[in-house]
Amino acid sequence: MTHLLDALQTADRLPWAGLVAEMALLLQDSSVSISPRLVQSLGGGASLFVMPAVDSHTAITKLITFTPANAGTHRPTIQGDVTVFDIATGQRRLLLDGPTVTARRTAAVTVLAAQTLAPDTQGPLLIVGAGVQGKAHLEAFAAVLGTRQVMIASRSTPNAEQLVLHAQSMGIDAQLVLDANAALASCPLAVTCTPANSIVLSATPRPDAFISAVGAFTPSMAELSAGLCQHMARHGTIWLDTVDARHEAGDLLQADLDLRTMATLGDVVRQNAPKPTGPVLFKSCGWAGWDLAAARLAMRQMEGGSIGV
Repeated sequence: MTHLLDALQTADRLPWAGLVAEMALLLQDSSVSISPRLVQSLGGGASLFVMPAVDSHTAITKLITFTPANAGTHRPTIQGDVTVFDIATGQRRLLLDGPTVTARRTAAVTVLAAQTLAPDTQGPLLIVGAGVQGKAHLEAFAAVLGTRQVMIASRSTPNAEQLVLHAQSMGIDAQLVLDANAALASCPLAVTCTPANSIVLSATPRPDAFISAVGAFTPSMAELSAGLCQHMARHGTIWLDTVDARHEAGDLLQADLDLRTMATLGDVVRQNAPKPTGPVLFKSCGWAGWDLAAARLAMRQMEGGSIGV
């Protein structure tokens, strides 16, 4: 039997703490094999993504479209599904809502990176971008790291106001800020999750800063200024979500940085290394492995073996 899950059902099977834990487990699983993602241009700036991944028990394919022109309309920019198969039988077991998986796994990876790399995980947290990813990161940081102070900046004031109200309904001290660069001085934690069609952060970060940039995932996209990226390379450390980011991370490539020697989140998780000193920039471009981790957790939830709430 194939279980077809809508957005709410998919989210219910991906609890934040369990999802973050599953990300760490996947990075230590030698059976995981990830093929390069296929990106097919659809014209008008849209793309079709085909992202397969397997481990010793589970195979998945994420099939989604990314349509930037949908921003600001009633249509989501990301649409599609994650199909989950049992390797032993070849049976299709789950069909997960693609946008929900994308939002939750991206935020979970940021939280895992903050747990592993951030000098100060207490906050306040600055969220730049008040869309789907902004909301996901707010909820993930609150659920896993106990974040209780948040500043929210967005080009869309109504969206920012809605996210502030959502945060306050969760018992979080949240406020709208008009200048993200000015707010950066007060926030040891920051995440940029915008459509990445313009630079949104350029100020010099704090010495104890952790910045996660998730909005840009192609060489032509960027949220962070070249100067900010170069500052982090000189005075702190830059980490990638995977080696694939070495040819996808527009923020870093446009800053003329050498990505070939930059370590990944998997490197530090597998080595159980101590936290780095100085400010940290974490660049996340996405990876089918993160979707596989979400699928593994969803399967476990379905079978009654929850590992987190």
